[in-house]
Amino acid sequence: MDKDLIINNTLGATDDYNLLVNNISVLWNNAKEKAITAVNTELLEANWRTGQYIVEFEQGGKARAEYGKQLLVKLSKDLTRLNGKGFNRSNLTYMRKLYLAFPKCGTLSHKLTWSHYYEILKCEDTLEMQFYMKQCINEGWNVRELKRQMKSCLFQRLALSTDKEGVLLLANEGHQVMKPQDIIRDPFVLEFTGLPQKKRYKENELESALKANMEQFLLELGRGFAFIGRQYQMHIGSRVFKVDMVFYHCILKCYVLIDLKRAEIKHNDIGQMNLYLNYFQTEVCQPDDNPPIGIVLGARKDELLMEYALQGITNQLFAAKYQLYLPKREELQAQLDLLLGNDI
Repeated sequence: MDKDLIINNTLGATDDYNLLVNNISVLWNNAKEKAITAVNTELLEANWRTGQYIVEFEQGGKARAEYGKQLLVKLSKDLTRLNGKGFNRSNLTYMRKLYLAFPKCGTLSHKLTWSHYYEILKCEDTLEMQFYMKQCINEGWNVRELKRQMKSCLFQRLALSTDKEGVLLLANEGHQVMKPQDIIRDPFVLEFTGLPQKKRYKENELESALKANMEQFLLELGRGFAFIGRQYQMHIGSRVFKVDMVFYHCILKCYVLIDLKRAEIKHNDIGQMNLYLNYFQTEVCQPDDNPPIGIVLGARKDELLMEYALQGITNQLFAAKYQLYLPKREELQAQLDLLLGNDI
């Protein structure tokens, strides 16, 4: 009999051996995580100190003024010659920005990598920069997810749905989900579906595109959403009704129903969602569930019509827009500047 097979037969079936394998695996996984964290900490501090050296050199007086804009160009060539890659002009520029944005090294979060900070430092507004820092930490975003949310102007979209104090709260704490209104982003940006803005498409095509890109859709919806299913059937009397997508929100502890409309949201769409919510409240929700939330998501909505349609409804029901293209950052920022005024 094969020697390895004899060893496996002798040791492999015992609980003690399985515990040994598990303990060693955990040990090495923890060691790898600590090593990565340590390397990231050293790299981040080295980038910060490089920025500090550059800024202090620039502030050294007239004798160094001759370098001017050529400083980073010359520095890039010399450091690359001596130390290899990693010192191109772009990197040096952002190392300098890192120091200027965070004059105290202790304010840097080592939960974020240099690659995170490289993207965050592209923000021109301090509040926006703070928001993406907090949100990356809260949500555990990788760099790809951070890029997508910044590109879709998440901060501006969330900030416009609140007040001045709310904008400060966003910057200081990130986006906290405490109540049903906190899960609404108006507009929701669904550019990842790949559906052209002007193409005529059916609602089920949008629904299929969202399911095919569920990871991106969950990222857009925000923290706490768990996908339950699509075309969820409700048998009421002799009729069968279907809601497009059903989620469960793990933070709010409630079901979230989403109905998709390819055009403008109509008043009867609100009534239909209210019917679905009443059904879920009675037939689906468990005693420890909170009341369900309904979101009617359409390409357009008439604010006044929605105000009248939603008036008097006791269920948590919202009408929101979606866009199949990224919003114009300049327009959102202009609206946000009007909201903030000169007080912040």
